[in-house]
Amino acid sequence: MSSEKVLIVEDEVHARSGLTELIESWGYRAECAADGIEGLERAVEWAPAIVVTDLKMPRMDGMELLNRISELPQRIAVVMLTAQGSIESAVEAMRMGAYDYIPKPVDPVRLRTILHNASRQREADVELEATRRQLRDTGVLGPLVGSSPQMKDIFNMIERVAPSNVSVLVTGESGTGKELVARALHDLSSRRLKPFVAVNCAAIPETLIESEIFGHEKGAFTGALERRAGCFELAEEGTLLLDEIGEMPAGTQAKLLRVLEDRKLRRLGSKVETAVDVRVVAATNKDPEQAVASGELRGDLYYRLNVFNIHMPPLRDHLIDVSAIAEKMIDDMNERHHCTVAGLKDSLMTRMEEYKWPGNVRELRNTIERAVILAGTGMLGVEHLPPHFGEPGFAPAPTRSSRAMGESEAGEASSEMQRYLEDKNTVRVEVGTTVDEAERQLILKTLVSTHNNKTKAAEILGISSKTLQNKLKEYQSASTVVTE
Repeated sequence: MSSEKVLIVEDEVHARSGLTELIESWGYRAECAADGIEGLERAVEWAPAIVVTDLKMPRMDGMELLNRISELPQRIAVVMLTAQGSIESAVEAMRMGAYDYIPKPVDPVRLRTILHNASRQREADVELEATRRQLRDTGVLGPLVGSSPQMKDIFNMIERVAPSNVSVLVTGESGTGKELVARALHDLSSRRLKPFVAVNCAAIPETLIESEIFGHEKGAFTGALERRAGCFELAEEGTLLLDEIGEMPAGTQAKLLRVLEDRKLRRLGSKVETAVDVRVVAATNKDPEQAVASGELRGDLYYRLNVFNIHMPPLRDHLIDVSAIAEKMIDDMNERHHCTVAGLKDSLMTRMEEYKWPGNVRELRNTIERAVILAGTGMLGVEHLPPHFGEPGFAPAPTRSSRAMGESEAGEASSEMQRYLEDKNTVRVEVGTTVDEAERQLILKTLVSTHNNKTKAAEILGISSKTLQNKLKEYQSASTVVTE
């Protein structure tokens, strides 16, 4: 049941009273007016959420009423009632901004559905405007937080670009919040009620990535036991984030470019093309121009995706935002872990603002999560930080979704491994250790047990050799960034 206000504007007495009674029976607050002039007066005074108006009326018809309502400061959804011979006029009204139309005699089921949808759309519009106001007033955009000049510039760019359908390329180091930018673009767009689908191109085996993105037909390849929609179709009318776009195989990049240009895709094994309406946001932690120069990223795809570029700065470049980001994370962690932490002590805040955060916001999140779980309540202090936090040589444990920022192999970093490996056949995990740190210890210890035989280690761990190589690059990269 809804308590939204609905104004019925209808010059025929019985139709007016019947519609008012019907709409009230659905839980709406309904009032009525006999023509457009009276309807406009009631709209100004009563501020309804929805106006249901006849098209043909004396003194002021529905088209003029629609035009006048559109000039009012409040947002009002207008639904047109049309006679059978006035459908063309109703379509014209839609072009002028009417929410919908319904022919006479009115079908109650259809009218109720239209009112329900209009009410939901209004709620979404109110929420969107509140988000934009929050952005302007406090420097918060959903999960993105920051009052530094860098973050304010990013927020302004997101707000300008979000209403369009153009592709956006989000760049920045691993852990800077690129996916959050994509979600903000989606939430501030007209697609916000449709799906948001995120795909990590680096996490999908090369043999499966085309199927995951474009879908496949039954029998398209061994193991294709049924028809499957790809990520493009799953994100229909919504937003698709292609994370780590530079890791996508060259052949798949070529097919992606064609989909972006033609707005059509062909599932693997299909002979027909399917139209798609999807906004694409791509993200990479690499320098895209260097990736193009090295052949990792197609130049034509880069230029097609890079209509707008939003670069997320590393956290060390806007340490002024650490406090606000940490406070937001504490709220999230309190809810997730049923804790009641009140905030951060000044001594802890000083330590955190002096640290360079090589893992960026993702590392900050891991640190806050660990601290909240350890404290449980009260204020977070220095004693809740990981051992040796910020000291020379301290290397944070990278998270599961971190990506390499360097090219050297971690498999050669035996000293890095040995810090975790006192016992050859046992992994000891203390309470408070993150899942990602436990995974890190398991991988490194397995490598020691196989005398650094990566193929054998990957087999024991049940992961692909490529995944293992990526993990090792992450660990070496984190260590290199700290020591440099």
